[in-house]
Amino acid sequence: MRFFLLPILLLWPLAEIAGFVLVGRALGLWATLGLVVGTAILGAILLRSQGMQILKQISAESRDGRMPGRTLVDGAMIVVAGILLLLPGFLTDLIGLALFIPFVRSFLWSLVGRRIVVIRTRTTSHYEGSRTGPAGQKPGPVVDLDDEDFHRDDNSANSGSTSPWAGPKSREP
Repeated sequence: MRFFLLPILLLWPLAEIAGFVLVGRALGLWATLGLVVGTAILGAILLRSQGMQILKQISAESRDGRMPGRTLVDGAMIVVAGILLLLPGFLTDLIGLALFIPFVRSFLWSLVGRRIVVIRTRTTSHYEGSRTGPAGQKPGPVVDLDDEDFHRDDNSANSGSTSPWAGPKSREP
């Protein structure tokens, strides 16, 4: 698999340069540069508009309790398409423009969608704290107390007590 990517990485820049030469001969230097700059601007505009639309779809699906798996993949393809349009080169521009077309994204999803698994996990919002206490001791139970349950005894620091905290207040009427 690694050796499969090596020729592609070596040949891709050569193909882009050949594309520049062919388009430059047919249209001229300034038209070729205009096309490169124009596709970069088009990519930025399309990325912004379709990206915002995808974010709204993801938000709506999440609010409805559905997993936005397909929408997330569409969003990823749109980001890749925008990046490809921002890169200079006509082959990357063709692939980038193709990824902005919903039919092409649906076709790619049909090819790879069976291999992608989206798992929904339940998130918790509680805090467990550390697993061990001081010197590796197991922590004791956590007791949540109000201000009325315990108070600080300022005189205990002078009385030789090891703890400045006093026990529970008496609740006599």
